[in-house]
Amino acid sequence: QVQLVESGGGLVQAGGSLRLSCAASGTIFRLNAMGWYRQAPGKQRELVAVVSTGSSTNYADSVKGRFTISRDNGKNAVYLQMNSLKPEDTGVYYCYGSGLGSDYWGQGTQVTVSS
Repeated sequence: QVQLVESGGGLVQAGGSLRLSCAASGTIFRLNAMGWYRQAPGKQRELVAVVSTGSSTNYADSVKGRFTISRDNGKNAVYLQMNSLKPEDTGVYYCYGSGLGSDYWGQGTQVTVSS
């Protein structure tokens, strides 16, 4: 069974930085797309960034120029470097992966940006 485990969330002041990490376990196949979604209180979950096995990336407009997604295919891991954080970036960040026709999700990590 594939498990995605996130780490790196926390509390940071506006303008600060955080780095999220996510590693997959329980699988011997390489995940296809990997990425990050987030959900703010009272809002729907939304895409933050996604990266393919070929390192092609896609970002939400709200994070372009501030966040950078990267992955390590050998480790089935994905990372999110978040700079110039804003209070509106606050939410639970979920790691995502797809492979063999299924989608996988991490348990979520809280990111709180104070003003």
